[in-house]
This record gives sequence, C-alpha cells and structure tokens, in this order.
Amino acid sequence: MSNNGFLIAAPQSGSGKTTVSLAIMAAFTRRGLKVAPFKCGPDFIDPGYHSLVTGRPSINLDGWMCPAEFVKDTFCLHSGGTDVAVIEGVMGLFDGIGSSSGEGSSAQIAAITGAPVVLVVNARGMAASAAALVKGFADFDPQVRLAGVIFNNVGSEYHGQLLRESLAVALPGLTVFGCILRDDSLAIASRHLGLVTAEDNPLSTGFVDRLAEMAEGCLDLEGLAGLGFDSAQPAGGTRLVSDARLVDPKNGPKSGVEPPVRIAVASDAAFCFCYADNLRLLREAGAGIVFFSPLTDCGLPPDIAGIYLPGGYPELYTERLSANVGMKGAILSAIHAGMPVYAECGGLIYLSQGLADGGDLVGLFPARAGMLPKRKALGYRQVETLADCIIGAAGTVARGHEFHYSEIGTLPDAIARRYRVTRQGRELADEGFCFHSCLASYIHLHFGSNLSIAPNFVAACRSYLAML
Repeated sequence: MSNNGFLIAAPQSGSGKTTVSLAIMAAFTRRGLKVAPFKCGPDFIDPGYHSLVTGRPSINLDGWMCPAEFVKDTFCLHSGGTDVAVIEGVMGLFDGIGSSSGEGSSAQIAAITGAPVVLVVNARGMAASAAALVKGFADFDPQVRLAGVIFNNVGSEYHGQLLRESLAVALPGLTVFGCILRDDSLAIASRHLGLVTAEDNPLSTGFVDRLAEMAEGCLDLEGLAGLGFDSAQPAGGTRLVSDARLVDPKNGPKSGVEPPVRIAVASDAAFCFCYADNLRLLREAGAGIVFFSPLTDCGLPPDIAGIYLPGGYPELYTERLSANVGMKGAILSAIHAGMPVYAECGGLIYLSQGLADGGDLVGLFPARAGMLPKRKALGYRQVETLADCIIGAAGTVARGHEFHYSEIGTLPDAIARRYRVTRQGRELADEGFCFHSCLASYIHLHFGSNLSIAPNFVAACRSYLAML
C-alpha cells in the first residue's frame, strides 16, 4: 500500500470536499504522482470524477456495507504501487447512519485505514469562529487524527490571514494547508442529491487544469503529499479477498482453475453506477468481464454466460434505449433461455415495460416506472435471501444502498420476491424480483459485504454454460 496519503473531510456537506479533492488529485497527477483515489460511502458519482482526473479507478470504502477487514484489504490492494492515496469523505466527518455509532462515516474509514484527516472548512462569514469549530473537531474523537485544515470560500487575503491567526492561537500545532479564495466558476453541475455523472458532464481539460492551478497556487501540496498513514495500522487487512482468489489480478487464473466465464456488464452513460470492487470480486471468482452498451450496441457480446445490468440514469436515455430493439430482444431471449442476469436500480427499470410517460424497454417485468418529483428512497439496506437464487442460498445476507426518484408499478405475485429487506432493523417491503435466473432490485449491493456473492453468481453462470 501507499504509505502516504490522507482523508479529505468537512464539518458538513456542501463545504467543497469534492472540488478540493479533485483539485488536489489533478495537481498531484500533473506533477507525475501516481494517485490512488478513494471515496467514503456508497456514492457512485464522485468516483467517476476521481477516475477522470487521475486515470485510475476510484474505490468506495464503506464501513457499514463492508466489514472493517474488507475495507483494509481493498484499501491496501488498490493503493499498492502508488505515490499517494487521497480519500474523499462523505457528509460531515462524524456523520454516519446513527446519531453516535459512527458506522458509515468518514471518521470510521479514517480509523480503519489510519488515514490522517484534512478538514475542509467553508469559512464564508467566519474568522475566530472557524478556529472554535476546528478545535471541536480535533478534540471530538481520539481515534481520528486531524492533520490540518483547508479553508474554503475565503473572501480575501486579509480574511485568510485572520483565519490562520485564529487557528494558530487555538491549535498551535495544527497545519493550515491553504486558503482557497471564493470562485463560483469552479462549481460542478449537480442533479438530485449529487453531481451530474462524469459521463454526462465530462470535465474539460481546461477545467481540470484550472483546478490543478488553483491547488498549486493556494495549497501546500508538498505538505499534503508528505502526510503518512498511522504506522500502528497493519500493512493489510486479514486478506479476506486474496485468500479465496481463483484469479490473481496480475497473473490470471491459478493453476488447476477453470478458464474465466464471460459475464457481460452494461457500461455507458445510462448504466454507470457500479462498485469497482464488485467487478474485481467477480474477476477474482473466475469471471471474464466483457463490457457492452445497451445504448449503442446492436446485441450482446458473444459467448457470454451471464449479464450484469448496473444502475445509472436510464430515464434520461429512454428514447435511445427504446429504439435499440436488437439489444432489448437479445436480453429478453437470454433471460428466457435461463441465463443468469443480475440487475440493480437502473437495470431494474430497463427490464420493466418502460417509463410511464413513454418508451418501451425490455418488458420482462409487467409494470412501468414513473419518475417522482421527490426522492422515493435513500439509505442503507440489508437483504436476506428468502430462497435460493443466483447470488446465494436462502439465508444469504448482504448489504447495500438504495437511492432513486423512480417508482415501479406493482408487480404480480407470479414475480417472486427473493429479498427480505431491512433498514436499521426495520422491515421494509420484500423485494429482489426474480424470474427464472434473473434477479433485479432497486438496491445496489456491495459484493464486499458478503464474499460469497461473486463466487455464487459466477457459479450460476458456469452451471448455465454446462446446460448448453
């Protein structure tokens, strides 16, 4: 793993974590450093921008969805061979699923990984009060090591001087890594609760250069790059993943292991919400990932034994998805032939009859989806399988996240439900819609929450191949 790096956090959402994170990543990358980007929490959109800026996959680190050992393992794996790891936090530093547990928080990831924390503070309208705020964060949790602060939305050079002086009095040992002057032109477009996806809003080279130049001019990049992880943390997790690997990430299949089974994964502007570790775990379980586009490809890739339809924004591309009759027919035929198909959120919508306001989609599930003016669902979910299915036997428990503005119509009882769903212990409606070997849900499962999921799905695909 990289010995250098840090976690960028904030007192609250809207403080500028993403802009600051991207600026630092862009500046480091422009200096020739290999940057390992990470994102706390279940978000899909910020990691897309991280990858755009660094040229490397950005990995989600989530202490509620995944065991601490898995978080350590995947962090060490993905930061290996890099110069600096940059972890972007989620919400406020200590905000998680409950009032005090810290589960799902940036602070939890800092404690698990041993990452020093750099706090981004929106200093608009504050001077000495900013120092009081930072002091409170520095003293709140002894497991979290606050290494310094970046003041954002600073009104002037004099305002920055006041902030530095106030903090020097309150916390003389804490580093100010920079003051960023207010610049609304560096804002990134947003949709719903998050940013517009990198696929829909690719950052121009000029914009990325401006972010890097801002970081060069305002921040102590040498000081940030020199921050190190807590040496008391183990160099790796318990290797929950690697011990069970059928395929080595660098050297391919292990001796005596069957060749990879080809699984087609939808990947384009409509289907771009997929945890990078889900694909890694599938590969390590023996899958050969083949990407395809339901928007532009006429049919499925050849010689596949399974399909993965991730989430995204298919509602923005209904006309094009509807017009691609060849792709819709190929997917429907594959499902009726018994091919294992796993679909999440946008993938579920794609398998429905379409949107209520027009456009016919695959039509497997006899209901239409409608877009709502307010958010339908947001939050962590735990599922337990009610019967055997392509991700595991009855009783398999997994965790994930749900976020959507759409609502699918009532499906008939003939469509089996395979998930018992709970939210922080409270039961929700049964879900996990199943038809033959197709399993679809609004919930984005993280395969790291249960390391049997990927092998089970790959095994289902191999069984399908054996029946041909």
